[in-house]
Amino acid sequence: MSAASTPVQAVRVRPGGAIVAWARRNAWTLGLLGFLLVLLLFTKLIQPKYGPVPIQGLATAVLPLALAAVAQAVVVIGGGIDLSIGSMMALASVVAATAMDGRSPEFGIAVVIGVLLLGLVLGAVNGALVVVTRVPDIVVTLAMAFVWAGCALLVRPAPGGAAAPWLKDLVIGPLGNEWIPKAAVALVLIVAVIWIPVVRSRLGLSIYAVGSNRLAAFRSGVPVGRTRFFSYVLTGLFAALAGLSLTASTGIGTPVPGPYTLLSVAAVVLGGVSLAGGRGGVFGPIVAVVVLQLVRTDMTFLNVNTNLAVVAQGVILIGVVMVGSLVQMRRARA
Repeated sequence: MSAASTPVQAVRVRPGGAIVAWARRNAWTLGLLGFLLVLLLFTKLIQPKYGPVPIQGLATAVLPLALAAVAQAVVVIGGGIDLSIGSMMALASVVAATAMDGRSPEFGIAVVIGVLLLGLVLGAVNGALVVVTRVPDIVVTLAMAFVWAGCALLVRPAPGGAAAPWLKDLVIGPLGNEWIPKAAVALVLIVAVIWIPVVRSRLGLSIYAVGSNRLAAFRSGVPVGRTRFFSYVLTGLFAALAGLSLTASTGIGTPVPGPYTLLSVAAVVLGGVSLAGGRGGVFGPIVAVVVLQLVRTDMTFLNVNTNLAVVAQGVILIGVVMVGSLVQMRRARA
């Protein structure tokens, strides 16, 4: 009887044990999510009128940077880094706005498809240069940042153009309920459709393996070069989506890269993705983007100099890096 009852007891224990194991693996992200909830309560306390409309504005403002953070997270998990994300966003933005200006909605659909293909090409160029030349990622992508930024300025020297009305409607305003921003729904759908299938595929496992230990992955039969190449291709795709969302949220094309590259790196660090590669996900960086944006919003509500918001973000990042280093040291000792 006892032998027969043992498997039953094990089955009963497994769900709880699985939840605990999942919580341990995602402790950093859960803590960051808790901090975000506290920050939202603090925002409501200092600004009682903070409600559905500001939440919609927050989601719309966060969307481009959140997609940029996802793009950066993909390549960092694979053990690399991409300093050209902001420039790729700018190029995608101006190409979309210029091509859509004064054209029919049907043509706008073709433009969106073309811009996504452009993102794949830009990522493929970055990945091919990194893999073939074996020059460090940071050097190659920094150089390509200037190339893509120059191309964006060639397409449109100044902000302008227009986004198709249907594209703006996808990210601006609520969806059904006033507390559900379209931008947030669009972000969830994009990540669910692209990243979740990838991370559960052989390619996703290879990206984590290469980022964790490139030599061990190679000895295990993982195609290291091809995996690194496709991680940059995915980064280019997400950067193009970020550029499209920037055009959709502002209604124009912006040729200046802006701070998206550095903020994407900051969001990756704050979101719990290891800069050494092989550890983390995309949900943490998305939450980190919302936290960083909300910090700036709260400082505006408190009439604090907006330049101090940048200082506050730097202090937060330093604290995060220090805490992460302490956690890694404890793990190493254990």
